[in-house]
Amino acid sequence: MALEQEKVDIMGVSFDNVTLEEAVQRAVFLLDTPGEKGYVVTPNSEILYMCRKQPELFPLFNRAALVLPDGIGVIYAGKILKHPLKEKVAGIDFAAGLVEQATARGDALFLLGAKPGVAALAGEKLQGKYPGLQIVGVHDGYFQEDEPVVEEINQSGATILFVCLGAPKQEQWMKNHMDQLTHVKLMVGLGGSLDVFAGHVKRAPDFWVKSGLEWLYRLLQEPKRFGRMCKLPLFLFDVLHMRIRRK
Repeated sequence: MALEQEKVDIMGVSFDNVTLEEAVQRAVFLLDTPGEKGYVVTPNSEILYMCRKQPELFPLFNRAALVLPDGIGVIYAGKILKHPLKEKVAGIDFAAGLVEQATARGDALFLLGAKPGVAALAGEKLQGKYPGLQIVGVHDGYFQEDEPVVEEINQSGATILFVCLGAPKQEQWMKNHMDQLTHVKLMVGLGGSLDVFAGHVKRAPDFWVKSGLEWLYRLLQEPKRFGRMCKLPLFLFDVLHMRIRRK
């Protein structure tokens, strides 16, 4: 019996209208459902803007088992379009909640992505924070051929796979290889989360996160992100234009 899922369309992407706790619960439900498997995506406003410019990307996100609103821009868009979402569900918060559950349940986790050495360090840090967590393999994101990586994941026996290759590469990779991964039941696309788990990138303090200003904190820490951040006002302009057209 599947859990009832309320969907909210934001600029062509169908988001699950869930809290963080509900999102983790649904992930665990999928893990416990025989014959079921899928992948989780965490689009922010930058990714929605990218999809608007490249409509062929929409199916990659809309076919996911869970579509989580990772970004205050998505929340604002929902309010503007009169399709409010319950809350922002940041990918890294979802990952942490899932890791906590995996530790308690004994699920096996594989970390894929980032620069050489980062996934291994992230695994060490996670195991230090969650004693008993089973990390059965790691692999960096700098590979040329997919098949050896898929085989390594299969040999590990992992049931959960974090895929941190950046969007839309990670979503395409998850979709393409879902049926080839014999033991994996749940994949999660998490962008640069391994760098945060490894301690190479510092996440914004709680005040910035709760104030909806995490994007500004990251910009101050990484000024090179300015070009990417410019897409937020462009995205919100598209949202406002859509609202006006509906009227």
